[in-house]
Amino acid sequence: MKIRLLVIPACLMLMLTACGGGSGAGGPETLTFQSLSDQPGAIAATQSIVDEWNETHPDVQVKVVQAGWDGAYDKLITAFNAGAAPDIVHYEAAAITPFALDGYLADLSPHLSEQKRADIPKGVLDSVTVNGEVIAYPTELQSYVVFANKTMLERAGVAIPTGPTMTWDQLREIARATTKDGAYGLGWGLSSPTATFMALAPGFGGTYFQGTGDNATISVGNGEMALPALVDAMAYQDRSILPVTLTQSGSKALAPFYAGQVAMTVQGSYQAANIAKDAPEGFDWIVLPPLAGSAGPAQAANPQTLSVNRDSAHVEDAAQFIDFFTNTEHLAALNEADGLIPATTSAQQALAAKLGTQNGWDVILSSGQHLVSAPYLFINKYAQWKDTVATPAYQQFLARQIDADGLARQLQDGWKNVNN
Repeated sequence: MKIRLLVIPACLMLMLTACGGGSGAGGPETLTFQSLSDQPGAIAATQSIVDEWNETHPDVQVKVVQAGWDGAYDKLITAFNAGAAPDIVHYEAAAITPFALDGYLADLSPHLSEQKRADIPKGVLDSVTVNGEVIAYPTELQSYVVFANKTMLERAGVAIPTGPTMTWDQLREIARATTKDGAYGLGWGLSSPTATFMALAPGFGGTYFQGTGDNATISVGNGEMALPALVDAMAYQDRSILPVTLTQSGSKALAPFYAGQVAMTVQGSYQAANIAKDAPEGFDWIVLPPLAGSAGPAQAANPQTLSVNRDSAHVEDAAQFIDFFTNTEHLAALNEADGLIPATTSAQQALAAKLGTQNGWDVILSSGQHLVSAPYLFINKYAQWKDTVATPAYQQFLARQIDADGLARQLQDGWKNVNN
């Protein structure tokens, strides 16, 4: 993927220039840190870590440049092409990889201690390794889990799963059992379904892509089609999925969950924090065990990341700050604030010891042990294929405008067209 040159308005250039690292004459060195954290708790936790660093490193000060996820990719393209990118870049593995392939990110392998390397689960570390180089430190992760209205399950006489995992067949059976009296068993916000289907495909042996870069090929077979076919069966055969939720975002699908219109909802694990905050008083909810398909409970990892601008004048100091930011105590605090899963085993264990079963944290953290690297992270035109091919194709399939063969054909032919 060749990142295009852009004409940069003068006002934007001034903003980007303000993001550049440097040091005043005789003053401390300054590192700029672009943070995309958008939850108040995570913003505060990030600033707390930075404040602690600045207090203990008077000669190397870090300045947070608060940004947002919307438009982050295009803004980074502009910044890198202008030579005005921040020293430290917060992003996610799927989006940061193209910048690494184009040579904009420093190789952090020399700065990654053996202790830290061993602390990051292999699938997670693989997701930030490009051509043998570690191009980012992973920080936060999400999985997809099932939140359930315990009262509705008990009223339906359902045996609530308690094992280390539960099967998709169990989910389907519970959804059928709780679909009655005007309520549905499941609400699933699938207005933008590609990320969900891609993340859960490894549980059925689905990979979608083989190869890397511009040489990647796609294959849509049984493993890739298993989950879309299951959703179709639950929605149109069992009629156990509230239809409107298939056209809603995950957040919108929480409203019928709170209202007792659905007994369960599949959501990103981070929603545990929102449910704990927003659910009606007395709402008795639980997190069901991680879902396992025919190939187990694996899910694709797409961690949030911290990278270093290769052209930074202070690569080594920036790498040291990232190592500090990602120590056990800091990652545990950040992920607790953000409702996410720490990217290191030690931080997961620390959070588990602190929170126990509160708000389903024990189940959510256990799901983090099943994350694996995703092949789509390492292909150049995934984002374009996702937005222009996969998402509309999945939406048509969920609306029964095309069948399974039509979906597979659109996904495969669309990739060939995009990757020409």
